[in-house]
Order: sequence, then structure tokens, then C-alpha cells
Amino acid sequence: MSRETDIILIAGPTASGKSALALAVAQKLGGTIVNADSMQVYRDLRTITARPSEDEERCAPHRLYGHVDAAENFSVGRWCEQAAAVLAETAAAARPAILVGGTGLYFSALTRGLAVVPAIPASIRDAVRTRLSSAGAAALHAELLQRDPPMAARLAPGDRARITRALEVVLATGRSLLDWHETNKPAWVDPARTAKIFLMPERDELLRRIDARFDAMMAAGALDEVRALGARNLSPELPAMKAHGVPWLIRHLEGGIALAEAVAGAKRDTRQYTKRQATWFRNQLPDFAWVEPGRAFETIEAQLLELRT
Repeated sequence: MSRETDIILIAGPTASGKSALALAVAQKLGGTIVNADSMQVYRDLRTITARPSEDEERCAPHRLYGHVDAAENFSVGRWCEQAAAVLAETAAAARPAILVGGTGLYFSALTRGLAVVPAIPASIRDAVRTRLSSAGAAALHAELLQRDPPMAARLAPGDRARITRALEVVLATGRSLLDWHETNKPAWVDPARTAKIFLMPERDELLRRIDARFDAMMAAGALDEVRALGARNLSPELPAMKAHGVPWLIRHLEGGIALAEAVAGAKRDTRQYTKRQATWFRNQLPDFAWVEPGRAFETIEAQLLELRT
């Protein structure tokens, strides 16, 4: 079935079965699986992010998994550059590429382009995040309101991640993030030439999968993995330190809460996150076909056939 230009995008909420589907597709088509999950890039987070196992990785080539240290603030732009390099390799080898993950910004940047923002100096990033920890998001929002009123007006005072990013950009560049967004890098992939699905189980089934998967991760050693991560004393504002389950398990390890409470909190956060994932994709990437797991493979096959006509 495969051809040189086959690119398949598999998105979906956490625990929807994306990785298993990607592996099945890769095995049938002889393809390469490319990670599109912003937490599975981190080397320190194999278990707590349910990254493909070593046995699964032996069944098909897997790229961009576990190659970034948790101390790094890995960006969408860097992922796009690395993904584009992998896509060039798969095209040269006439291998289909299956990009799979739940990070909507990765898929959006890949297929729609990305704002060109210079790298933020570490000194500015560290200073802003230290103030975030000590003074809170509202204080940073007040400063942003003085330095970049149009951007501040778009953000809620409690939106920690976006306020931090906007303030870092204006401090480092002297320009509003809104200005930078007007100059985009072009898309790396033509969405009209890809098969693309959003894998969405029935809601009750998805909730069951979330709970079962977290229990399985705990049984596989997630607590020890988070203990090792916590021992590095990294900034809690780093992306890896915010991976689902990590803050709750660190609170338990520090003696703040019981393990059962940490597990319940992690599951609850994950359930809430899947709602936001679904809403984001529905609004931002409406060209993805929403399918139940039982119809996913045939939908991908049908899309690939249509692309060839």
C-alpha cells in the first residue's frame, strides 16, 4: 500500500490507543513511527508518559522518543525541525511516516507553520520563572500589562504558561509575541497530502483506559522514575516536571499527601486534560477525521487510497 509520499498523522487524547494503532500501521506498511507528544520526548519520563516499550520499538523504527534531557525546555520549533529531518529521511528511503501523539501544537505547527521567535536567553527565562514561583502569575500579568498591553489583554491573569512565555518574549526581544506571530515559518507538511485522524474512544471507555493505564504505569515503576527525577532538583516550571502524574507523585514523595491521593489526583487531571485536548483539536484542526478505535485502520487506508486518486 505504501508510497514515497505517505505521511499519516494520528492524534487523539491521552490513553486513546494511538501508539498501538501507529505500531499496527507501521508494521503493515513498513513505516517509521515519529513521536508527536511533547512529554514523550523526555529521556527521564519513559514510564510515566507510557512511551512505547523496548519490545514495541523493536517491531518498527521509532524516532524522536526519549532524546531530550528533562532539564531542557524543548520547544515546538525544535520538534518541527527534527521531525522535518526525519520526514526527509523516510521520503529518501521510500518509507511511510506515521506521526503520532496528542500535542496539538506539534501537528498545527507542522501543517500550518510556526511563528518565528528568537531563542530566549537562559538568564531571562530563569529570572521570569523564578518570579513566577515567588510572586505568582497575577504579578507577572501586571508587568505584562505595562510592557505589552495588547498581549496581556488576551490572557487571563492566572494563565501561567502563556503569561510567562509572553513576558519572556517581550523582555528578550522588545517586541510583542503578537508581532512575532505575524511572521510565520511555512508549514513543513501539506495537510492536503496526508492521511489524518483523531482517535476518539467512547467517553466512558476512555475514562476506563485512563485509570487502567495509570495503574499499569504505577505497577511498572512510575513512582521510582519520578523519585529519580525529583532527586535532580529541577525547576518545577520545566515542562518535564509538569507531565501528568509527576507533580502529584512528587508531592507524595515529599510527604505532603498519601499515595492514594496522589494517584487519584493524577487520574483526575488526566481526565480533565483529555477534554481540553478534544476541544482544541475540534476547533483548531477540524480537518482531522474523528474515528473510534475500531474504525481507525480502515479510515487511514481509505484516506491513503483517496490521496492516490
